Amino acid sequence: METLSLSLTDNRKAVKKRLPAEDILTFSFESLDGVECVLVYADGMVNKHLLGELVARPLQAVALPDGESRKDVVATTCRFPEIKELTRLDECEKEVLDGNALLLVDGISTAFSFGAKLLPVRSVTEPPTDVAVKGPREGFIEDVKTNMALVRKRLKSPDLRLQVSRIGRRSDTAVCLCYLEGIVNEDVKKTVEERLQKVDVDILPDSSYVAALISERKHSVFRSVGTTERPDVFAAKLAEGRVGVLVDGSPIALTLPFAQVEDFQSNEDYYVSPFMATIFRLLRLFSVMIALLAPALYVCSQLFKIQLLPLALTLTIAKSAKDIPLSPSMEMFLVLFVLEVLKEASIRMPKYVGMSLSVVGALVLGEAAVSAGFLSTPAIIVVAFSGICLYAVPNFVETGSILRWIFLIVAGSIGPFGLTVCVALVLYYMLTADSFGMPLLAPFAPITPSDLKDALVKYELLSLSKRPKIYGSKNRTRLSLKEKKQ
Repeated sequence: METLSLSLTDNRKAVKKRLPAEDILTFSFESLDGVECVLVYADGMVNKHLLGELVARPLQAVALPDGESRKDVVATTCRFPEIKELTRLDECEKEVLDGNALLLVDGISTAFSFGAKLLPVRSVTEPPTDVAVKGPREGFIEDVKTNMALVRKRLKSPDLRLQVSRIGRRSDTAVCLCYLEGIVNEDVKKTVEERLQKVDVDILPDSSYVAALISERKHSVFRSVGTTERPDVFAAKLAEGRVGVLVDGSPIALTLPFAQVEDFQSNEDYYVSPFMATIFRLLRLFSVMIALLAPALYVCSQLFKIQLLPLALTLTIAKSAKDIPLSPSMEMFLVLFVLEVLKEASIRMPKYVGMSLSVVGALVLGEAAVSAGFLSTPAIIVVAFSGICLYAVPNFVETGSILRWIFLIVAGSIGPFGLTVCVALVLYYMLTADSFGMPLLAPFAPITPSDLKDALVKYELLSLSKRPKIYGSKNRTRLSLKEKKQ
């Protein structure tokens, strides 16, 4: 490892050799007795005003003695609250690239790093993908330091651990492992730590990279890592004994292990009555079932003439589809394909153009296709209702879209028997899948009676005095009523 020398000229050349980019700037000034000093920083990433007021001005007003005492005088003269002493060039390089300012002084073989970051970040606002009528409005942003502060704000406990490591050969991204000491499942924590240490990648732009790299089943349709943009949800999951991961540059936090039932739960369920929360969860479950199976069952009823539907409804559908040139399976496939294209186009297009495109695609294009006899009205209704139902559970949209295509293809080629077998195979896969040692369908398979109180049915708060057993927390007591003093 290269170390700094006593010569400011040599140190400056060595740092510039390691950081030759044009946006790495240097600012030279002298102390009261003429000792040369240099500040090195990345343009646009530091607070220059603070550096001038707390570092440059104080040093320009004092005389720096010779010998070992010069370092002590510099350290005490600089009024910056966050200061580090560095002796190696690689440490100096990392500090500058991380957004800190570096001070080099002639006659000292030590560099001083100041935490003067002023990175461009957006303000803390409500997350757009997880909106709630009741509850906190704060959401994570792209700055890991701010996200760590939001977690610490809600968990004012000395047991909260925030372990920061660096991942990425080129990006050197800060990744923060969060857990509560004494509550976390030690096996899960150790597993996550080991997998994060094994990650060797050039750049880590988002937390989804971390989720993909540490997951056990790389090619699974079902995810094994939970995600959230809300600090209140993140803190609540840490309090259950889970492990959380924050990634610099990403507003989406990861929680492990993950149970599939979480997709049907919402943070708002804990701010309304248990009765309403239960109704909402069951409504989401039935919506997903309709979204996945409605197109496939429609094709089965058309192709194989089975009595899946009441006779009057069957006759109405048959009358509408009488003159359609496409087969029921091809018709449903085409309508579903158009829905996916419109969804992607409306997301990628500019905001106002996307809204207009959605209206044109859903109303004008659909009405024209029905009027021309190219598509039937029931097929459009089934696909539209299926798409709406799927978005009742936003975190399940990607998985649900893939499963819907699979069920439709099997129903159109094999029929009701094939659809039944396909659904059974999906359920079998979910029964055998796990997330960091926890079954994916927990607490239903295997059944954990104590954890069913906050699964699809939500009990009142006083009944949830124990932490979920499925997460393996060492301390299961989370709520107790203090007896009133006489």
